[in-house]
Parts: sequence; structure tokens; C-alpha cells
Amino acid sequence: MTYFCMNGAGNSFVVLDARGKRLDFPELAKSLCALHRADGLIAVGNSDKADFKMIFYNADGSLGEMCGNGARCICRFAYDQGIAGDTMVFEATAGLVRGWRVDESQYRVALNLPSVLDLHRKGDIAYVELGAPGVPHAVRLVDEEILQNRDSFREELRNLRFDPAFPKGANVNYCHLVGEGEAQVLTFERGVEDLTLACGTGCGSTACVLWKKGLLPGKRLTAQVPGGTLKITIEGETEVEKLLLEGPTEVAEILDI
Repeated sequence: MTYFCMNGAGNSFVVLDARGKRLDFPELAKSLCALHRADGLIAVGNSDKADFKMIFYNADGSLGEMCGNGARCICRFAYDQGIAGDTMVFEATAGLVRGWRVDESQYRVALNLPSVLDLHRKGDIAYVELGAPGVPHAVRLVDEEILQNRDSFREELRNLRFDPAFPKGANVNYCHLVGEGEAQVLTFERGVEDLTLACGTGCGSTACVLWKKGLLPGKRLTAQVPGGTLKITIEGETEVEKLLLEGPTEVAEILDI
């Protein structure tokens, strides 16, 4: 079986076509992610309601509701493999997702909309769930010093990831605004249980929080993450009606099991 090592702005995945195959996805995710130091396993499955199904497991073998950068990578995989065209719709646990090919490496997806958006879930920490069942995210605005010394705050981020205020656990996003419509974002991801180079749903959740706080008047966020740059666009007047995520994808290796 052939699989692809891909990344979206540094968020790394093992991607394969699982249509018609019976696979132990949790064990496959743990073994292949450990081998390649990847953040998750993504497989294409059959769907009776969309072009294909996105099967996503975190590096620890746990099932994920959705993954923004993983979604962009699977869109490229589906296009490159002739599974879908320039525009596509796929089924994820969190709901249906639409994707677009922008060019050879740039891909855009419409993230699932917030089903929960609580600006004060725990003091100054907001809580967002994208989709239903939603991908859970905690979002906190911090000083630049924290992001510059991220390793010293790893334990703080890990504790928040398991905080009782977030009943499903949470991906924890620390955000520092560096200018109008631009921010640095650092994410500690559940399922990886560490800092990652990028988190698409994390940047989308951060954009929603900033907009609701009145800190994103243009409804566009350029998120600088350790692995690159992601762009988020919000559409809507009083509520988020569309949430678009765009950024780079890369095929690093093509291997066989």
C-alpha cells in the first residue's frame, strides 16, 4: 500500500487512499505517525453524500472530528490522484467540508462553523467548537514574550489542554496580535500532546474570537505559525456565516508499506 507524507504549513500527516480497504486506523496512525513524526493520519474513504470521506486520526490513535490543514492536504491528494476536481466536497466527522484548489500547492477549505463560541469560558480564555460534533479550541491572547519563550510555557499549555473548563479537552491556542489583521499563533494540540508547527482549525477559531472581540474589523487574519503562514477569512455580519482557511501544502515523500 502506498502512502504520502504531506504537510500544510508544517502540520504533518500521513495520507493514503483507503477506499475498499479494511484497515486498523488507530494502530496505523500510531505506527506511521511515530515513524515519520507526523501529527496525524488521514485516509480517503467512500462517501454516499460527498465526493469522498476524510478519515482522520491523531498521532496517538484517537479519532479527530476534523483538521483544517489536514483537510487542505487531503484536497490536494484527492485532486492529484484524480479522486476529485478543482472544487470538492468531502465528509468529515464534524460535518461536510468544501475545498478548492487555488494553485499547485495552495488549497482553501471552508471550515465547519462555530457551534460554540464562548469568549469567557475560563477567565480571559475563550472556547470555540468548530462543527458538530465540534473540534474544541481554547483561545488566549498573550504577550509576545510568551510566544518567544514557548518551551517554558509548554507545561502551562498542557495543563490547559486538560482543564475541566473544557469537557472534551481542548487544543490550546496562544495568540499575539502584531498588527491589524495579523497575529502570531501557537497551538498545543490534543492527540499530538505537544506543540505543533501549525493548526488550521486553531487559527480559524482564533480568528472567530478576535472578530467577536472587535479586534478583527477587516474579517481577515494572516496567522504566522511556526511552520509558515495561514490566511483566514470570515464572512457574515453578526454571526460567522463562512470561515475560509487557505495556505500551502507539500508532498514530502511517497512510500510503500
